[in-house]
Amino acid sequence: MKRTIGIVGARGHTGAELIRLVAAHPGFELAFVSSRELAGQPVRDHVAGYDGALRYENLSHEDVAANGADAVVLALPNGKSAELVDGIDVAKPDTVVVDLSADHRFDDGWYYGLPELTRGAYAGERRISNPGCYATAMLLAVAPLKDVLAAPPACFGVSGYSGAGTTPTDRNDPEKLRDNLMPYALTDHVHEREVTRRLGVPVEFMPHVAPHFRGITMTVNLWLAQASTREAIKARYASFYAGEPLVRVVDEAPWVSAIAGRHHAEIGGFALAPGGKRVVVVATLDNLLKGAATQAMQNLNLAFGFDELTAIPEPSPGWKPGPGDS
Repeated sequence: MKRTIGIVGARGHTGAELIRLVAAHPGFELAFVSSRELAGQPVRDHVAGYDGALRYENLSHEDVAANGADAVVLALPNGKSAELVDGIDVAKPDTVVVDLSADHRFDDGWYYGLPELTRGAYAGERRISNPGCYATAMLLAVAPLKDVLAAPPACFGVSGYSGAGTTPTDRNDPEKLRDNLMPYALTDHVHEREVTRRLGVPVEFMPHVAPHFRGITMTVNLWLAQASTREAIKARYASFYAGEPLVRVVDEAPWVSAIAGRHHAEIGGFALAPGGKRVVVVATLDNLLKGAATQAMQNLNLAFGFDELTAIPEPSPGWKPGPGDS
């Protein structure tokens, strides 16, 4: 019998990616997709690649809680999930809840689901907090060197405007972004606090939005306590992520254009300054996929005992590195 999955906030870009992933899963089926703006409309009219009969519904918090789905994925803006979770806690507390917002990333009662770094700590929790997209890129880029740092990592992040959601703002207005790079929230960003908490070391983060639609580039400046070599640093990353199909360690700094629409992250560059104590690492990922929907699917698979890559189409477990890759 298939497990049923409901999605709340399905109108957004991430919601559409989740619908495609769940619909392709051999052990899952969509129970409902909730969207106030699209209520009554066929999902297939809005999500390319989905050909099912499901229609969007405008479900109240009580409706969602009473639906009885095996899992509910919350793709809502920050600050909107509490009442829904409270209702599920009462109506069906064994429901798996995956929250894509920041609302529970600082709650020790929730499993923080970045599988490449945290799957060993998963203990069957039914409440899973999906990491932020920028935070995923930062954590993956810094984690292999966390224990040998001499100073806080400085992270310069650039995201496509899909990361700003579908509600119109300056940060998702293609005309205002044309030929532009828009900095914002340059101190105390929620992802800065999120990564600082998860790594246990302070992190400095400077986010920007660019005119492309999807994809994140994260350039990270790292000071080492002891001098090293480029080869040793790259080997450390390759060893750290050995056996992780959704993290590719590459030689050159990866390009965001090559990651758009793909489900893995890439880490490369490994530029070493004279003296061997300063290294710059570049990470890229698709903010809607490995930064959101793909990671949610990894967490759903983990919660229900499926292979973690089930329904995630690429890269395959048999991916082999190309020339210059680890």
